[in-house]
Amino acid sequence: MSVTTTAAPRATGSRSGLGRLTVTELRLFVRERVGPIWGVGLPLVLLVVFGSIPSFKEPQRDFGGATKLEIYVPVLIAFSIALLALSSLPTVLAGYREKGVLRRLRTTPVGPARLLTAQLVVNVAVTMVTVIALLVVARVAYGVALPKQPAGFVIGVLFAAADLQAVGLFVAATAGSGRTAQAVGTILFFPMMFFAGLWIPIAQMPGPLRSISHGTPLGAAVQALLRASAGHWPYGWQLLVMAAYALVLGLAAAKLFRWE
Repeated sequence: MSVTTTAAPRATGSRSGLGRLTVTELRLFVRERVGPIWGVGLPLVLLVVFGSIPSFKEPQRDFGGATKLEIYVPVLIAFSIALLALSSLPTVLAGYREKGVLRRLRTTPVGPARLLTAQLVVNVAVTMVTVIALLVVARVAYGVALPKQPAGFVIGVLFAAADLQAVGLFVAATAGSGRTAQAVGTILFFPMMFFAGLWIPIAQMPGPLRSISHGTPLGAAVQALLRASAGHWPYGWQLLVMAAYALVLGLAAAKLFRWE
């Protein structure tokens, strides 16, 4: 009886401690303003800009009759996921390590691992809010249809968030400082977004570039979201590519991560 009695309060305390820490990290995220502006605001601004271009609302033969705006909504979702995972997450964690926050937490009941969990929860939660906002604005303001395969779309978003968070954690694990993490994240962001179709839609890329796009985290993510938007389940290879990045880089980050 004594074992059961003491274990329950510890578990409850652990959960409540994680909850308080997550709320604190969310408040810091909002207070800094950079994360909300870039991770949430910028994709919405780009959606408004693209939605204001008449040619983006015309059906395109290259896209199977879909409009450019319908093609770009999944791209902007990937854009938001990448911004948060490659800019916010590694910069904050590497900055905490540089300032000795993680080292000090190791001597407290909170522990640095719980802080890491709180950061992941905040980033995934903000990602989901942004995805919903993009879908709602695209639907209400520009008549873009909601995903015709919603379950497949949600799975695609979750896989995309997982593989990009793993990339961000790997950057945080190997970067020596917050500035280095930010620089590395920025360097990774632009080629990833290129192969996700931000500048040239994947369907219009030359064959070799399209093949490379298939093997990138965001390229596979965007193509999975496009299939779900059109009413189909993502291809297995698309989910496999994202899962591979999440697993390999997640394990590498766990092995290489330095608390101090």
